[in-house]
Amino acid sequence: MSKQSLQQKRIAFLATDGFEQVELTKPWEALKNAGAEVVLVSPKSGEIQGVNHDEKADTFPVDQSVHSASAEQFDGLVLPGGVFNPDALRMCEDSVSFVRDFFKQHKPVAAICHGPWTLIEADVVRGRKVTSWPSLKTDLINAGAEWVDEECVCDQGLVTSRNPDDLPAFCDKAIEEFAEGRHAEQTT
Repeated sequence: MSKQSLQQKRIAFLATDGFEQVELTKPWEALKNAGAEVVLVSPKSGEIQGVNHDEKADTFPVDQSVHSASAEQFDGLVLPGGVFNPDALRMCEDSVSFVRDFFKQHKPVAAICHGPWTLIEADVVRGRKVTSWPSLKTDLINAGAEWVDEECVCDQGLVTSRNPDDLPAFCDKAIEEFAEGRHAEQTT
């Protein structure tokens, strides 16, 4: 994709402590390189802690509180994984509402690894084909999704991938979906 493809696009990354660092940094870099403005949104203020699997990694400054953020302010959403991150996000009603609103507004969303846990809590996976880290398979099926073991799946503007090895395909497909914008057939 050309750098022009995401010009004028503002993409939210929703995360909190315990996000898998590479699942934030690689898409962040890819979207910025494609011309997007990227914004780190979190229920925490200040900085949030990344991890490399189960080891602490770097901290990252939060740009905007999810408590004051609105899906209307963004053209798309990225949900990085990590075990602790989505588990905490799904317990935060403002985070869950923020995610749900992207679907209500038919905006593209990209979630990788454990990121779909937050999608389950937002009740937006029913009837969708998705992938994730394998341990989420039963949770996603119980929430009404069709789970598949594929590198990258896109269903009506929802991009999902399994793990950091899938990041090249995940980033490419996310850029494509964010460039398209609204997804008229995407429903909650």
